[in-house]
This record gives sequence, C-alpha cells and structure tokens, in this order.
Amino acid sequence: MCKQDAQRFYRQRFNLRKLNEPEVREQYRIEITNRFAALENLNDEEEVNRTWENIKQNIQTSAKESLGLHELKQNKPWFDEECLGFLDQRKQAKMLWIQDPSQNNVHILNNVRREVSRHFRNKTKAYMRAKIEELETNSKIQNIRDLYRGINDFKKGYQPRCNNSEG
Repeated sequence: MCKQDAQRFYRQRFNLRKLNEPEVREQYRIEITNRFAALENLNDEEEVNRTWENIKQNIQTSAKESLGLHELKQNKPWFDEECLGFLDQRKQAKMLWIQDPSQNNVHILNNVRREVSRHFRNKTKAYMRAKIEELETNSKIQNIRDLYRGINDFKKGYQPRCNNSEG
C-alpha cells in the first residue's frame, strides 16, 4: 500500500484539548505563523492544488508537533497487532475482488472473511475465558471489590458516550 492510500484509510486526529493550555496554544500559533511566513515566498504561477497541499501539510505538521495525536480509546481489549494483520489481509482480498470480480477472487474473499471471523471469534472467547477465570480467582480469594467491578463490566457492555454539553 502506497503512502497516499495509507493516508486515505487512516485519518489523523489531533489532540485539540491541548489548545486550552496557554503555553501549547502559543506554541501552535508560533508554529503556524512560521510555516505560513515560508509559504509567502511561493510563486503566483504555481498550481492551485499544489499550493493547497503545501498549506494542508504545514497545518498538519504544526498540529502534530505542538498538539500531538489524539489517542483513541480501545473498546476491544483483545484486539492486537495480529488482528490488524488479519484486517489488512481481508482488505487486500476485497481490493483484489473489486479490481477483478472473477469467481476465483470471490472464493478467495469468502475464505479470508471466514478466516478473519474465526480468528476474531477465538480471540473473543479466549478473552472472555480469561476474564471469567479472573472473576473466579477474585471470588476464591475474597477480593470483593475487583469481583464486583468485573461483574459490572460484564453487565454494562458497550456504553455510548452522552454529550452533556448540549442544552
């Protein structure tokens, strides 16, 4: 996968909450000012798309250097690098099928999908087994606090965020 394709599939999210800190905000302002000062020397005859790419790249670089990237919360603790590899494998099989929808590619795609689903199912089962064993251990050693925390995690499941700022 080339660099442009990787950027298209992966959007960077910057940690904008750091802009609430005065030092970080000032550092970001200085970064942007310096980068745009360098852009003023561009030719007027330069292509519009190229100029836009330069501006976009400068903003992204400044944000990455001064703000850093926003860390996404991982909802599935069992999801690891191996799972990412399986997702890439499935994506490649799908791209192959899109480029050439032959019967052979359909079979390849279905086999890869089955493999990925089986892998994820096994990972989930192993994670659940480990969590249940942990709960059993907490019960046996009478660690009531961790036992009830674990039970509540199971009961709650996925809880969507509510946005309390509306009103």
